[in-house]
Amino acid sequence: MTSNNKAISNFIEKYFLHFNAAALVDAAKGYQAQLDENSKMLVSLAGAMSTAEIGKLFAKMIRQDKVQIVSCTGANLEEDVMNLVAHSHYKRVPNYRDLTPQDEWELLLKGLNRVTDTCIPEEEAFRRLQKHIFELWKNAEDNDERYFPHEFMYQLLLSGVLEEYYEIDLNDSWMYAAAEKNLPMVVPGWEDSTLGNIFASYVVKGELKASTMKSGIEYMTFLADWYKNNSENGIGFFQIGGGIAGDFPICVVPMLYQDLEEEETPFWSYFCQISDSTTSYGSYSGAVPNEKITWGKLDIDTPKFIIESDATIVAPLIFAYLLEM
Repeated sequence: MTSNNKAISNFIEKYFLHFNAAALVDAAKGYQAQLDENSKMLVSLAGAMSTAEIGKLFAKMIRQDKVQIVSCTGANLEEDVMNLVAHSHYKRVPNYRDLTPQDEWELLLKGLNRVTDTCIPEEEAFRRLQKHIFELWKNAEDNDERYFPHEFMYQLLLSGVLEEYYEIDLNDSWMYAAAEKNLPMVVPGWEDSTLGNIFASYVVKGELKASTMKSGIEYMTFLADWYKNNSENGIGFFQIGGGIAGDFPICVVPMLYQDLEEEETPFWSYFCQISDSTTSYGSYSGAVPNEKITWGKLDIDTPKFIIESDATIVAPLIFAYLLEM
């Protein structure tokens, strides 16, 4: 990459030469090599990457076919859409480390739910979505239809009912880009998200049936079929953060190989994790990639990278590199 119009890429290649910086470059080149070989890539989103506005670059990655399937937490699924409809109402708290319990309580009373230095406005974000998503849930149930959580969100975005609330450029919403492409997705543990809690409240009140929402087991069976149908040239795994967003999908390979005894199942063809979790007793998020060999997830020769750093800094740089910015 030597063109003058690739300022970020050129900077990275010139100055990111050692330690975590070098690992970043190696991981980005490995990702690009996968795409050059017509391999597909799964990207997993943990943490609060949507609230960190990763959509500004991740939407471009989706639109340029540099990611073929996403695994994300329910929080990342909904928080990108919340940012789309309530961005001006978010409150930044740069001195968040100094907040007292009383300060936190006052934020709660103002309907501001804090994620590190950023507060999500409950009324404008959650409630703007709630009435519209409930209509979709109820309509599906009345018609004996069932969908995954992300499919309901795609319906919501593509229906146009949220347009009056848009507060950012649609090009900066990764969920809208995913909806336009009907991008395959798995959302493990969706139930612990805000919308998951809201859905559960309707079930408790008897207004919806739990079965209207497809389950995590159904996500796994979907992923198993998708993996088998798309692994001809390999499938890479790019993990942002730790937790269930990464733990859930990576297990599809040993499930196919060991539990279904489909021994021709290929291992993941690339693995990279961005995490500040350190290796410790029993920590899976902090485990080095080689540990995954023993679980039948990665092969001996699978390109493996771990970047021990802040994903809100590292992921945008890697995406910029891949986008040749």
